[in-house]
Amino acid sequence: SSSQQLLKAEESQVKLRSIQSRAFDTNDKEKTLRTIISTLQDLDFVVEKADLPLGLVTGTKFLSTQILKMTVTIKPRSETQMIVRANAQYGLKAIEIPEPYQNFFVALEKSMFLTAQQID
Repeated sequence: SSSQQLLKAEESQVKLRSIQSRAFDTNDKEKTLRTIISTLQDLDFVVEKADLPLGLVTGTKFLSTQILKMTVTIKPRSETQMIVRANAQYGLKAIEIPEPYQNFFVALEKSMFLTAQQID
């Protein structure tokens, strides 16, 4: 039925959001943004856009057969936490597998020396 399909679609969106987002114990937006930029560069991304007021960083990585684009946003979750959310795409297709996100967040956590929590 269509309601079951809708439920499945919503479930996969929630699942995707959980692999795309982490909460970091920091309220320093600028430092977080700088760390995201250096992390993307460490992962061989070319940073094309970084906007502190918007809390947005966009980078592109050229793979052998395709282009991987990652857009990372930062926003405050509370007085003491920031949410970092990554959206990755091959060409125009959104990536729904966990690996590119896990690679990014593992590297980001190392760079930030902070504990990150998965957001439910």
